[in-house]
Amino acid sequence: MPRIVSHLWFAKNAREAVDFYVSLIPNSAISGETSVPAETPSGPPGSVKVIEFTLDEQNFIALEAGPLDPFNHAFSILVECDSQEEIDRIWNAFLAHGGEAEQCGWLKDRWGLSWQIAPRVLGEMMSSPDRDRAKRATEAMLGMVKLDIAALEHAFGGTH
Repeated sequence: MPRIVSHLWFAKNAREAVDFYVSLIPNSAISGETSVPAETPSGPPGSVKVIEFTLDEQNFIALEAGPLDPFNHAFSILVECDSQEEIDRIWNAFLAHGGEAEQCGWLKDRWGLSWQIAPRVLGEMMSSPDRDRAKRATEAMLGMVKLDIAALEHAFGGTH
């Protein structure tokens, strides 16, 4: 089977970012760290760091190789949560560590990487065959910053 790995380029502080991510997401770990032993466009031997890690068993590589292109919304990491407590814990941890809240459950961490912190049930609501219920849930989500499961369920159910 192919191995699919998301590759994240950090200008600096990749290890700090990875340590934070694996501390925040259950079933996560750093599996390896090395430095590139050759001269690269980013610097002399040893200056480029490579960190292999998993977030809830999803493979990632963090590369610390100096500035190139900043992170942007074209790539984000979606964390599907099973409870409001889990959303609150992860959301608040990102904000407490220099993250910035955005709309619709999105935030940027202190390194500029975009994250979506969302309830797993939102995907089910938005794909519901009852398109009126799906629309209400979607419209509720679009009006939120941090997502609120009870409010989404309220909107989905059509109760006022």
